[in-house]
Amino acid sequence: MAKAQNKTIENDGNVNDFLNSVADENKRNDCLQIKKWMEEITSEPAKMWGTSIVGFGTYHYKYASGREGDFMKVGFSPRAQNITLYIMPGFGRYEELMERLGKYKIGKSCLYVKKLEDVDNDVLKDLITESFSYMTNKYG
Repeated sequence: MAKAQNKTIENDGNVNDFLNSVADENKRNDCLQIKKWMEEITSEPAKMWGTSIVGFGTYHYKYASGREGDFMKVGFSPRAQNITLYIMPGFGRYEELMERLGKYKIGKSCLYVKKLEDVDNDVLKDLITESFSYMTNKYG
């Protein structure tokens, strides 16, 4: 039986072309700002993951089941309803930041924000910084 492959993998897609293709001007500008912050915080270049995710840094994981792969340490995607930020460690360790963040929703590792003006941008940058540092300390 063939090993399952991740559908979302790093590729050579052009990040700027992708972000400049976002139709909604406000969402496009927010995403360009998030890209700038993530580049500054991570000191990593923006890379396309799949067709619609911009990621920074990589880590290798291996589950008890034997499944393993590589994924981004932090990233984001302009989705139809929200901008999704990928905070890979989840949010349990960041309760104090989450209380001060502003208007958002979360999934397991996904932070959903309608627009940057809905959240405290300094708190968001702290969340990105702490998440990236955690992933780097854990996975190298």
